[in-house]
Amino acid sequence: MELMKTSSDTLFILLGAIMILAMHAGFAFLELGTVRRKNQVNALVKILSDFSISTIAYFFIGYQLAYGVNFFADAATLSERSGYELTKFFFLLTFAAAIPAIVSGGIAERAKFNPQLAASFLLVGFVYPFFEGIAWNQAYGIQAWLKASFGAEFHDFAGSVVVHAVGGWIGLAAVIFLGARRGRYTKDGAVSAHPPSSIPFLALGAWILVVGWFGFNVMSAQTLDKISGLVAMNSLMAMVGGTLAALVIGKNDPGFVHNGPLAGLVAICAGSDLMHPLGALVTGGIAGGLFVVMFTLTQNRWKIDDVLGVWPLHGLCGTWGGIAAGIFGSTALGGLGGVSFMSQMLGTLLGVTVAFAGGVIVYGGLKRTVGIRLDEEEEFNGADLTIHKIAATAERDTSW
Repeated sequence: MELMKTSSDTLFILLGAIMILAMHAGFAFLELGTVRRKNQVNALVKILSDFSISTIAYFFIGYQLAYGVNFFADAATLSERSGYELTKFFFLLTFAAAIPAIVSGGIAERAKFNPQLAASFLLVGFVYPFFEGIAWNQAYGIQAWLKASFGAEFHDFAGSVVVHAVGGWIGLAAVIFLGARRGRYTKDGAVSAHPPSSIPFLALGAWILVVGWFGFNVMSAQTLDKISGLVAMNSLMAMVGGTLAALVIGKNDPGFVHNGPLAGLVAICAGSDLMHPLGALVTGGIAGGLFVVMFTLTQNRWKIDDVLGVWPLHGLCGTWGGIAAGIFGSTALGGLGGVSFMSQMLGTLLGVTVAFAGGVIVYGGLKRTVGIRLDEEEEFNGADLTIHKIAATAERDTSW
């Protein structure tokens, strides 16, 4: 029976890892559909390359920093470990690798390629696992202090803050250091639209992410005996709430409609195992509206050229998700309880602080040393021809 349990848990978490790995294709196609045609190849190559760099960084540094576990042993020793422990690394790696995938959408169309790979290594090797260890492995006694002070630890079941808010706030730092794409904003303050190159590819990316998200959330249980139908139901309701809010507030805009469900799913990650489905619906609806309003504000009013809106989508909706777990997870609002609003506030604030400070250090350091932005001619020609020497289609016209 023990062998059967271990084998079942191993298969369970392996399937989760594969579903989240597939989400990286969603990141790629969401970015491909949003950027202009002269940057489509770069979007695809970045996501795959970043995942590979993330694997190396997490294998050699990040996993040990977060959990105190390394794989520096001979194959005979490794083979003695259960398949579950080795597969768990794969599962948690897919979470870690989401950080540069999130950032990639914000810095699209003007970032240098090799410095971004260096940033991915530093983020996944050091910044992300530092907070991951605090939130999910009791590092530095912070969770114990929160429990002693407010009656409950900071709760983030599937990564609203640990993954999404961290990725989004790092992305904000990166976007600020890069500056806006040339021609995006004129000297007189006008906004020049850079419309998506392919709504169908954007929609495909969103759908791949939505489907994979049920592995992201449900399989965060990590063992088969802890699987929860409540997590699946809450994920569904938050997705629907985010979609409908974005549909109405975004006035039928397809870009908003397809990012709305992602906003809802980002927000529900933290409290998906605690909330009543109606609480999840409200959480997702607020997130969908928050994304539309803040994307419009940052792009048009504040002139922050965050191409895919990763700060509103992941940074702000992830922050909301961490706080929402402390609101709708309470028994007073139909949740299962066991959470503290103050612990959620402070844990979320800590994640945001670590992320933004880490992003400033990494991207600020790279900007000062090797540079992080394509020059004007390279940006005009597009990242595809400049970096990869090939266009997404046979045409060589790069004026679109």
